[in-house]
Amino acid sequence: MMADDERAHETRDDAAWQDDVRQGVRYVRDLDHLPLSPAERAAAQAAAANHKVRIPKAYLDLIDWNDPQDPIRAQVIPSPLELVEAEGELDDPIADHEFSPVPRLTHRHADRVLLFPTYQCAVYCRFCFRKESLTSIGRGYSQGALEPAFAYIEAHPEIREVILTGGDPLSLPDKALAEIRARIEAIAHVRLLRIHTRVPVALPSRVTAGLVEALQGRLMVTVVTHFNHAREITEATEAACRTMRQAGFVLLNQSVLLKGVNDTVEELEELCRGLMYRLGVKPYYLHHGDLARGMAHRRTTIAEGQALAAALRQRLSGICNPVYVLDLPDGGGKVPIGPCHVEARDGESWRIRGQDGVVRVYAEVVESSRDRGAHRCS
Repeated sequence: MMADDERAHETRDDAAWQDDVRQGVRYVRDLDHLPLSPAERAAAQAAAANHKVRIPKAYLDLIDWNDPQDPIRAQVIPSPLELVEAEGELDDPIADHEFSPVPRLTHRHADRVLLFPTYQCAVYCRFCFRKESLTSIGRGYSQGALEPAFAYIEAHPEIREVILTGGDPLSLPDKALAEIRARIEAIAHVRLLRIHTRVPVALPSRVTAGLVEALQGRLMVTVVTHFNHAREITEATEAACRTMRQAGFVLLNQSVLLKGVNDTVEELEELCRGLMYRLGVKPYYLHHGDLARGMAHRRTTIAEGQALAAALRQRLSGICNPVYVLDLPDGGGKVPIGPCHVEARDGESWRIRGQDGVVRVYAEVVESSRDRGAHRCS
């Protein structure tokens, strides 16, 4: 039974993160209180009408308002360029809906599913590939809404991982998280609960002892954070990640390569070093920008991304290096698109370019079929 002092501490923790949300930007009209020019404000309000806006105070406080190109500002303040849709952009860039056999679930890969307990977020990123779904659906959590998804998981024993996404699952109350975790861990063939979240970045005060307790149980837990810039690494985010690490959660990070935010090798190097060495978070993926509508101004070319990935490989240890990936449209999944070091092949002889740029010959030495036959006869 929880002691009175523990209950009081938990109440204070909940009040802290809820105040953080209330004191930030929650509605389009809250943009009026930000130091934007009249032209910027009008443009931001028009763009926000197409994609919801929400920014907790902790994240808002990271913005340098004297810098129009501030990388934090670029991620969350609506831009008029979002209203410019380029040919080829999609409303569902990775085919979530096409691979959704029941509501609130996507089954694109054999051994894992995406589960959407909520379509609401603690912060709405302007580059989000689900921006249209989050704006049009907008529904929160209810146990009943998830039952068809749970029944589907129960009926498919090949499913080993359930990935909570959305929306941001960690924007839900502890009670809801505990209900979801308990329901999933009652399905015997599920082994791992994965949580994709921006909360430790934008609302680190939400990572409380109560949240950790709600997620602990039989299942292995992996938390995949979403840091895009070293400026997002603060004392508060460090404390949030420490809390999750000490709970035994595996921490990974997915970044999105964004023009004007993190598209230099120096920015990515600083981010990756900070993630691994300061937060204990493994840089997992560096995503090429998805084909979300109105985001052409934030996408780099693939060639630019490949050059950055190659430069990172030269500067960072393997444990600090993310894999540069493209999440293919039409449900093709994430594929590595980093630079290829294989120059040519002639039979068992390969020409491979090293990290130093020198091409070397590597000759494969493997057991031949004749050798294997000799072993069987001896």
